[in-house]
Amino acid sequence: MRLQGKTAVVTGAGSGFGAGIARRFAAEGARVMLADINLEAAEAVAAECDGLAQVVDVSNDASVAAMAAAAIAAWGQIDILVNNAGITHLPQPMEEVGEAEFDRILAVNAKSVYLTARHIVPMMKAARTGVILNVASTAGVSPRPKLSWYNASKGWMITATKAMAVELAPYGVRVNAINPVAGETPLLKSFMGEDTPEIRAKFLATIPLGRFSTPEDMANAALYLCSDEASMVTGVAMEVDGGRCI
Repeated sequence: MRLQGKTAVVTGAGSGFGAGIARRFAAEGARVMLADINLEAAEAVAAECDGLAQVVDVSNDASVAAMAAAAIAAWGQIDILVNNAGITHLPQPMEEVGEAEFDRILAVNAKSVYLTARHIVPMMKAARTGVILNVASTAGVSPRPKLSWYNASKGWMITATKAMAVELAPYGVRVNAINPVAGETPLLKSFMGEDTPEIRAKFLATIPLGRFSTPEDMANAALYLCSDEASMVTGVAMEVDGGRCI
């Protein structure tokens, strides 16, 4: 029960890493809001862990404001924020990615961090406590060809994490990131272009531990960084990648 008495908002919690993090936080005693653009998916996971389901478009200011307001209405406070929602583009030459798709990637992967900060950081500063965890990617550290704009968005997230950590430290608010390698999530096929045994084998060959990330791997790292055990850890972008970035 390492998060006993804590409240947590997890975006993109209807599937993949976000669902794994939400389940683990609930199992460790937190009250969790599972926010997702797919409300039905969020409700399904929320039912498993006695959480609150909330529809949100993390790229939209009004939608993020409504999410924050719903959490405050339910709990009166937000102790933990996990910015997990993210998207990618299919592998392709950088100049062939359409402008609308580029804008959407930056809106969901980068602007979302700004929007949640706008609506949640003030209450954390007022309380002089809080934890923010950004789910970035190894792509922001060791970029892969033909995923250029996704890589760049995750590099932005890592830099934002460090900038936020420095600015918010005097208020007792910690900000960290985790960098997963590709995992068994709905985005895996998009990263690989197509899901075949040959492409999987080629991808796995780049991971020294020889397997993909799992939601449980991310949940374990997130639990540590968001718990009081990590009270001296801020501004870190922890690679949870089986050695991919070595």
